[in-house]
Amino acid sequence: MSQTLKEKIKLAAKEIGIDKIGFTTAEPFDHLKESLEEQQAAGHSTGFEHRVLEERLYPEKIFDRPKSIISIALAYPSKLNNPFPQDKENRRGSFARASWGIDYHDILRDRMNKLIDFIKEEASTATFKPMVDTGELIDVATAERAGLGFIGRNGLLITKEFGSYVYLGEIITDLEFESDERVPFGCGDCMRCITACPPSALLGDGRINGRVCLSYQTQTKGYMEEKYRRQITHVIYGCDICQLVCPYNQGIDSHIHPEMEPTPEEVQPALKPLLTISNKDFKEQFGHMAGSWRGKKPLQRNAIIALANYRDQTALPQLIEVMEEDPRPMIRGTAAWAIGQIQRYKNEALIECVADQLAKETDPETVEEMTKALETLRTKRLPRSMR
Repeated sequence: MSQTLKEKIKLAAKEIGIDKIGFTTAEPFDHLKESLEEQQAAGHSTGFEHRVLEERLYPEKIFDRPKSIISIALAYPSKLNNPFPQDKENRRGSFARASWGIDYHDILRDRMNKLIDFIKEEASTATFKPMVDTGELIDVATAERAGLGFIGRNGLLITKEFGSYVYLGEIITDLEFESDERVPFGCGDCMRCITACPPSALLGDGRINGRVCLSYQTQTKGYMEEKYRRQITHVIYGCDICQLVCPYNQGIDSHIHPEMEPTPEEVQPALKPLLTISNKDFKEQFGHMAGSWRGKKPLQRNAIIALANYRDQTALPQLIEVMEEDPRPMIRGTAAWAIGQIQRYKNEALIECVADQLAKETDPETVEEMTKALETLRTKRLPRSMR
């Protein structure tokens, strides 16, 4: 395929609102096979990945006669323009930056569809298969091979212009393009992301133990293991720690796309109202965000944990109400745990309250959580004035 069409596509991409574009072959990614198999065997996969390994590695398994892959990147903001100040009476949680604004899957699909429409005008018989991170191919591997950046030790694609604050998508096509030059590995001896990760999820070579990654932990639906609860601090979806410490991200804050602009009310939600939010209000406030894809239950659980991490005394009445009245055992149990963490001194009335609720529980995990919460409350000391 002529270089002219490639240049035309690059120019069109800029007009469409694509921040970086690269081209690579549709050759297999079979050099990743052993690594992916090792990750699966070690239990490091999250289950969110595409399940057919062969389809992740071989474009010909998912597309008829593929010749090239076009990889794109869109830069997203890293800072809020008007963040809420700290308010001890109204504690707020936070969403990781990749969930700010409209769901990035929708934004990327829109840009890729517009790019495909343009290419079809130039090459009407060509065929295409666009995908985002819910597709078969591995976004970062494709983007690296297409020259958009390099995969850092944190497993994210790092670009020269935007750091790792980019969304990635790719398009398989039967058009043939010359491949772009790859970007060499640029982390050197830097290990900041490795040492900063609270659960030590980063393995040091770009691979991640996804099961212990805090971003994954915020997206699980059952009880969160206690060892991760303190580590998520007040974040109710995702994790940005390995991005925040990366030298390539220092000073990077891209406000290019209006759809990605966050509003403080959405990405710094008040925690206490979130505990009892209706399905309708949840959908209206958060439904357009990528962080809502697992529904409200994990976010409510995380909000309870965040209140516990804040040691928010003002939340105790509402947490007691949630423990006693919420129909979901996991939410009741997490609320009981939070009560045990927040309450400072021994309080017989509160002990009796949790004990009464424990007597009604039948779910084994919830019984265990409430039993531990009760033990925590019973071991607390009386205030000095009452000793």
